[in-house]
Amino acid sequence: MNHRPRIQSLALIFLLLLFLSACSLSEPTAQPPVPTREVSDIPPAVNSPGSDSLGDSLYAGFGNGGYDVQHYTLDLTITDVEAGEMDGIVTINARAVQDLDAFNLDFIGYEISAVTVDSNPADFTRADQELTIIPARPISSGTAFTVGISYSGTPERLESQAAVGRVGWIPLDDGSLVLSEPDGAATYYPVNDHPLDKAAYTFQITVPSDYEVVANGVLSDTSDNGDSVTYVWQATDPMASYLTTVNIGDYDLETDESDSGVPIRNYFAATLDDDAREPFARQAEMIDYFSEIFGPYPFEVYGSIVIDAEVGTALEAQTLSLYGIDQLDLDDIDSAEQLVAHELAHQWFGDSISVADWGDIWLNEGFATYSEGLWIEYTQGAEARDEWVMDNYEYVADYLQDEAPPGTPAADNLFSERIYCQGALTLHALRLQVGDDTFFKIIQTYFDRYQGGNARTADFIAVAEEISGQDLTEFFDSWLYADTIPAIPELDLSSD
Repeated sequence: MNHRPRIQSLALIFLLLLFLSACSLSEPTAQPPVPTREVSDIPPAVNSPGSDSLGDSLYAGFGNGGYDVQHYTLDLTITDVEAGEMDGIVTINARAVQDLDAFNLDFIGYEISAVTVDSNPADFTRADQELTIIPARPISSGTAFTVGISYSGTPERLESQAAVGRVGWIPLDDGSLVLSEPDGAATYYPVNDHPLDKAAYTFQITVPSDYEVVANGVLSDTSDNGDSVTYVWQATDPMASYLTTVNIGDYDLETDESDSGVPIRNYFAATLDDDAREPFARQAEMIDYFSEIFGPYPFEVYGSIVIDAEVGTALEAQTLSLYGIDQLDLDDIDSAEQLVAHELAHQWFGDSISVADWGDIWLNEGFATYSEGLWIEYTQGAEARDEWVMDNYEYVADYLQDEAPPGTPAADNLFSERIYCQGALTLHALRLQVGDDTFFKIIQTYFDRYQGGNARTADFIAVAEEISGQDLTEFFDSWLYADTIPAIPELDLSSD
């Protein structure tokens, strides 16, 4: 994600996902649940309810415990695109990790008409964003079960708990988009909304025939219904909920393929001029370069979508990065290209390796920001990279030291500029500390060990110490947790 003003351009192993499935479930078919009544009280516990939290250090209300989702099928019929009005049927395939007599999902707004568990009507209650489901029969630990939820309405406007700006399902004048990070997914489907519970997805989205749908993964089918079209997108790799996106509009598609064989599909709003495409011309080359220094590209496809609107951010949805046209400086293609490199790098760091706790967000944003510097180094040389490092250092030292350090972000300012800039500088300082060969071995080992899952800062530090053979406690304490940015003597940089 990029919420920050750009200067120069500016994910213990995942909390053990209990009963993590070793293989994908067969693709479910969404069926309308049987109508149920909403109840005011949860029946007395027979076993125990799943928790209404996954214990995130910054956002206690995010996520839910007691089960592990394997697959979501989102069957959404958009009846009014500009208003975001929809009829939804969401099918959730999950596995209980404890005995359950009730469990929670995160879901904001809409009128729920039916809830089923294993095709049997289930009772439910709602409070704030917590949807509590009470199945007709308790679910035993280790049991696979299927939840069906039918609902309708328009999405509620949601201001993120973590950053300034609107997230979730956002209607536009000529379409809509979804910005899910960090807490927007619950504005359009019932979800276990925390990075710890990754799942595969099927997006079955029906829109009026003059619109297109672009979502995560691969477009597997389109069906012409006369006055509407149904698009089916399949995202088979496990994905954190904050990385989901659905975009509705009129787009021009451009395709490409990297030398390493990664298909690329870019969607540009049809109203954009051709110059909006220029920053994306080297995406294939970027994929191959990052694959060389990080490890193989982790998904089956990549691409970008550019919206002809002031979105206020660029966002790294899995397999599909989103850009508002306001985020691309078309007068400075190098800067715009660095942003493209930033969002692409998130596919490794943030998307494949996701944080286990939002308090470790620097693992996402610091790595992606440093990838900007690595791209500069690759395309312009070490001297240009050092200039980029110095610019970022001076910016932190002069303007950002009142913000929380990268290792302890503020809950109401998760995406602070210091997280980005000093997070990147932490990695460069580590590189200078251990040397190039060791540094890139650290990065490759970290990615290889945690790809497809979740990580904490402690996990990255452990890898760095293992590969380097050094005690890096003092180093990381000073760079991630101290109030003042440390010096970089090799570059004659100091905050004094």
